Amino acid sequence: MAGKVLMNSETMTETVTRITREILERNPDANKLVIVGIRTRGIHLARRLADQIEKKTGIKPPLGTLDISLYRDDLGIKDEWPELKKTDIPFTVDKKSVILVDDVIFTGRTSRAAIEAIMDFGRPSIIQLAVLVDRGHRELPIQADYTGNRIDTNTGEKVKVLLSETDGTDAVVVSQE
Repeated sequence: MAGKVLMNSETMTETVTRITREILERNPDANKLVIVGIRTRGIHLARRLADQIEKKTGIKPPLGTLDISLYRDDLGIKDEWPELKKTDIPFTVDKKSVILVDDVIFTGRTSRAAIEAIMDFGRPSIIQLAVLVDRGHRELPIQADYTGNRIDTNTGEKVKVLLSETDGTDAVVVSQE
């Protein structure tokens, strides 16, 4: 793990707990919440948030997964097509408070694509964005509603979120590309 470690397992757990608290403060009726994780690491963070919400309220919000590949704005620009993965939203988003979850927000383009994809599933009462790391450098006017950690980066740096579910450990590392 070369680079500067910004978060370890303990700080990541504390951060997810804080974000959960903030979500419940702004959305007091947990029955109206649905949690949707953006592939890939957003799915695992979404699951952690849903588990925390259940611990705090006794209500487990429906959990979905979202592949935004076909909603990307660079499909015609890139030489190859993205590998499509499964989107699974087995519940209605109509009149629900949708919490979109991603690991890192950078340009805002993934978030824009996710919002567009969610709208194809219905008309939520609100869509909110929760991210573990906001690294700045937005290209679109999109901001997260819930942010674990805001960091100053330059565009040549890489922010890597490691999760125990996929990487065997929890950490956020910033390194040079």
